[in-house]
Amino acid sequence: MNNTAMMALTHGFAALALAVVALPVLGDHVGGPLLLAAAFVGGLAPDADLLASHRKTLHYPVGFSVAALGLLGAFALTEWTALVLPIVVAGAAALHAVSDVLGGSAEREPWNPVTDNGVYNHVLGRWHRPRRYVRYSGAPEDFLVCLTLGVVTISSALTSPAADRVLVGLLAFAGSYALCRKRLAAIGAGIGGLVPTRLRALLPTVQVVETETDGTTVDIRLGR
Repeated sequence: MNNTAMMALTHGFAALALAVVALPVLGDHVGGPLLLAAAFVGGLAPDADLLASHRKTLHYPVGFSVAALGLLGAFALTEWTALVLPIVVAGAAALHAVSDVLGGSAEREPWNPVTDNGVYNHVLGRWHRPRRYVRYSGAPEDFLVCLTLGVVTISSALTSPAADRVLVGLLAFAGSYALCRKRLAAIGAGIGGLVPTRLRALLPTVQVVETETDGTTVDIRLGR
């Protein structure tokens, strides 16, 4: 089950594309591969709250942005190399949290929206309304954005051939996910039906809870 506004990989590739632009400036202070890895991790990190209150627990559109700008200002004054990676991670996380407002709502079936929970603003204490330019994670337009950002990254000549192969594989996975996005629940049920009855008790159960205040929470438990 995935109810993110955009695929985590779309956020990861957005962070990579941003890092590719920043690499000529920051690359003198830290190695390119390390910079790109930090960007990718930072771009994915906020979605770790899928198991908490999604797009609330680890999504800080204001906090991450302020942190990134503060670190960037400190770096401009001191040129302290140790600040480069935190700048990249915070900037990538900020890009993720801010851009989620452009997607759909945080709910189980965002293609049939019933809430207006875009991304939570902890400073204002309220949810921002989703703009729905990208209707849901895995939507055709989501994959198109992911593909475009991936091509920008791969064609930059700043990534190694080995890294390019990994990125192409991730794009292929994103395309496959987009093709079966709305059928994931049925596919999961079908696979579960193939498991012998006596072994099903060992499979995790997933419960999705949706509220207006906390958004979507996924509860995974082992055993039945």
